[in-house]
Amino acid sequence: MELSFTKILVILFVGFLVFGPDKLPALGRAAGKALSEFKQATSGLTQDIRKNDSENKEDKQM
Repeated sequence: MELSFTKILVILFVGFLVFGPDKLPALGRAAGKALSEFKQATSGLTQDIRKNDSENKEDKQM
């Protein structure tokens, strides 16, 4: 699913209507923090999988 600029504007406008101007910045910060933590977790998981895969290949070669 691709988010175009128009779709992002509509989402922001609806968020503004639902939550109001006072809570919207805090929600944006919380969403950004959650996204950052998710990216870090998936990056760590990817590194672990690659490490285990390379260790398994080394064990098979011996």
